[in-house]
Amino acid sequence: MRSPRTVLAVAALALAFGVSSAVAAGAGKPAPSGKVNLNSATAAQLATLPGIGPKVAARIVEYRQKSGGFKSAQELLNVQGVGEKSFRKLQPYVTTGEAAVRSGSER
Repeated sequence: MRSPRTVLAVAALALAFGVSSAVAAGAGKPAPSGKVNLNSATAAQLATLPGIGPKVAARIVEYRQKSGGFKSAQELLNVQGVGEKSFRKLQPYVTTGEAAVRSGSER
């Protein structure tokens, strides 16, 4: 068992280096720095999203190919392995490119 001093020292180092406690403990991966476009991202890029591993990323690409693309991020719920809870975590990090289309058509 580790002493309380060791635990505090590790926690202080993690905070000093800007590492969240979840990442420091290995409980998750860092969130993407920008939005990931569901209609153009590779499986590897999709796998960087919170809660998405290689298998679900491959299913997202497969769904995109079969359906002709995502019209809204909500369609992720149609992909096996993405439930309501996962979708809520993903929503801030994904886009379908609709904002770029709108701004281009407003000219």
